[in-house]
Amino acid sequence: MAEIFTKIIGTGSYLPEKILTNDDLSKMVDTSDEWIFPRTGIKERHIAREDELTSDLATKAALNALEMANIKPEEIDLIIVATTTPDLTFPSTACRVQANLKCSSAVAFDVQAVCSGFVYALSVADKMIKSSQYKKAIVIGAETLSKIVDWTDRTTCVLFGDGAGAVVLEGVEEKTGILSSIIKSDPTYYDILKTTGGVSLSQNAGFISMEGKEVFKLAVSKMPEVSKDAVEKAGITLHDIDCFIPHQANVRIIDAALKYLDIPEEKTIKTLQNQGNTSAGSIPIALDFAVRNGMLKKSQYALMSAMGGGFTWGAIVFKF
Repeated sequence: MAEIFTKIIGTGSYLPEKILTNDDLSKMVDTSDEWIFPRTGIKERHIAREDELTSDLATKAALNALEMANIKPEEIDLIIVATTTPDLTFPSTACRVQANLKCSSAVAFDVQAVCSGFVYALSVADKMIKSSQYKKAIVIGAETLSKIVDWTDRTTCVLFGDGAGAVVLEGVEEKTGILSSIIKSDPTYYDILKTTGGVSLSQNAGFISMEGKEVFKLAVSKMPEVSKDAVEKAGITLHDIDCFIPHQANVRIIDAALKYLDIPEEKTIKTLQNQGNTSAGSIPIALDFAVRNGMLKKSQYALMSAMGGGFTWGAIVFKF
């Protein structure tokens, strides 16, 4: 039996219409563009309407990806949504997306690994496709983080935004697509990035709470390390990477990763200036941006790397 590889055949993204700039935030809390931008690289972020759900963003991103792939929704047999802001505690947001897309025969479920969620979900989908039980899949990272942000907390409210990105996957027999994936977690750092509430703990979602300095220190070590390991596992070198797509959390984290990995600035995708940190949506939104702007072309090698609450982190290498 021929070996199956998981190929990315379409990308898509969606950002809500409403934009919240740093100047807008300065009218809400004691902050300013002069403070925010140099420390984060963020100028503005998109905010979902009150009636706009995570599944709405995810569905629009998925439709854009399906259009690029020239695939009909009914051909999809697997849907995985990475999110930490689901519509409901249950059913899964993936099931709502399944209903929206009318993929009645697909298997649908969510993955929760916060900002590492898309890397985790893509890794899971890769294994499921390689099992030959699934032929075509959609993997989506989608968040409405604005609904769990404390807009009086200037240390966190400046960082996050809403959005969704998606990829369409297909199992193929040529050596292309996903070449390696590594996902990791360490509960030692459980408390440094979390929400203040939850169903079991407080019967409400709570707000984002973060120890910024500790998260930064972990991110600048874990993301580059796992990136290097994933590239080695793929059987190529860092110099072979044509496009680096890091989690869009903080420009200083990205720049530190670039320095460690010796990847040129021109090979790196940065979208956080206009989107902020969209958690699980971050990497697939940046990937779609890279594809649609000609920064990632067919047959080129790409590296994704992310870190998030848990503490979770991971990396994927693929040939586009």
